[in-house]
Amino acid sequence: MVDATKSGGGKVGFLSRIGTSFRRTGGFFSDVMSELKKVRWPNRKELTSYTLVVLVTVVLLAIFFFVVDLGISRLIDLILGT
Repeated sequence: MVDATKSGGGKVGFLSRIGTSFRRTGGFFSDVMSELKKVRWPNRKELTSYTLVVLVTVVLLAIFFFVVDLGISRLIDLILGT
């Protein structure tokens, strides 16, 4: 004869862990929503200026790396004599 506490105990434990996991996940998303309500979002003027700063920075870095890449390739061409 099989002991009922041993055969059913594993399933109850598993279902209990699933329920606990869902409660913890729900609590996490509740905390996320609570924190998002505290965030100070930028207005249109701030957002425009931040976007402009990012775009200018990206363009300047692209130009910088283009120049560095061009210089390295010319240096390699001089060394190899091609």
